[in-house]
Formats: sequence, structure tokens, C-alpha cells
Amino acid sequence: MNYGGPLLGIFACRDDMRLIRQMPGRIVGMTTTVKGRERGFCMALQAREQHIRRERATSNICSDETLCSIAAAVYLSLLGPNGLKKLGQVIMSKANYAMQAIANIEGVKAPVFKAPHFKEFTVNFDGARRTVKEAHEGLLKRRVHGGKDVSREFLGLGETALYCVTEMHSKEDIDRLVLALKWVVRGES
Repeated sequence: MNYGGPLLGIFACRDDMRLIRQMPGRIVGMTTTVKGRERGFCMALQAREQHIRRERATSNICSDETLCSIAAAVYLSLLGPNGLKKLGQVIMSKANYAMQAIANIEGVKAPVFKAPHFKEFTVNFDGARRTVKEAHEGLLKRRVHGGKDVSREFLGLGETALYCVTEMHSKEDIDRLVLALKWVVRGES
């Protein structure tokens, strides 16, 4: 990812130091200023093994993620206290809308797996007798970008692509994709 550059992931853990000490990377905690008036954030824990016991390290921190951390902190602060939850709900809603609409196209199966999906889902074109490449080229003619071809990466899936819907996609964007896919599957130009 990012051509080997820094990246950032956010995950949570229950308040158990045995688990916390196994977490890779750096743990940032919230505190108050000396006068107790302002909130502040500081690095609460960083695995020393990254520096002194590299062969047993749970992570390999070799680039500075500070810029990613600052960008994430600004974004999360703009979202507000419940913003991340709301964002997740919006993304799931839009992805489910797209999956259901694509699944209604004759010959197309979406998603391939019966499981909860967040953002990304698989679309299979075997029933439509189209290859992922044909579907993608047809979509590009309609100025719509198709999914990533995963047919060769995961043998046994047939002609399958990985599609992604985020908060940045409007209902109109999704409807445009679905309409373009219908034309492609029917062989209309």
C-alpha cells in the first residue's frame, strides 16, 4: 500500500494490558493539560521491542506515521463524537443498496458470498456469459469504472470482480453504474 509508505489503521481492544501489549504500533492516550482545562493526546505506549528485540517484535515500525495520524485525528474530529458510527452506517447502506440493485440484473450475482459486507462486495458475471474484462470495457465506454478483476486471484469464483461503494458515491452514481451494467449484460451499445 502507498508504494511502501506510511499508513494508518484504527482498532480497539478491551482494557487488558496483556492484550494491549500485544498490539502492534503505538498506543495514543487522552489526557488533560497541567491545569486540567484542555484535552490532550500523547503516546501512552510504544513497544520497545521494535528497537531492542526486533526478531520478536509484533510489528515492524520503520516509517513515521505521524502525518497519517494527524490527518486521521483532524478527520475524526470533524466527524464529531458519533461521526464514525454514522459514516459506517452510510457506507453499509450505500453498499447494500448497490448490491441489491446489481443482484436484480439478470445473469449477475451480487454478492457472491452470503456474509456481511462493508464497502466491498463481489459481482459474478458467469450467468450473463460475460467476462469481467468485457463488462469493464463496456462500462468504460459509458464513462463508469468497473470493479477489480479477481477471477484469476481466487480460482473457482468464475468471472468475478470486486466492487467498492463508499460515502463518496451518491445514489445517482450507483444508479448510473447499475444502468450501465444492465446495458453491458444485454449487449447493448
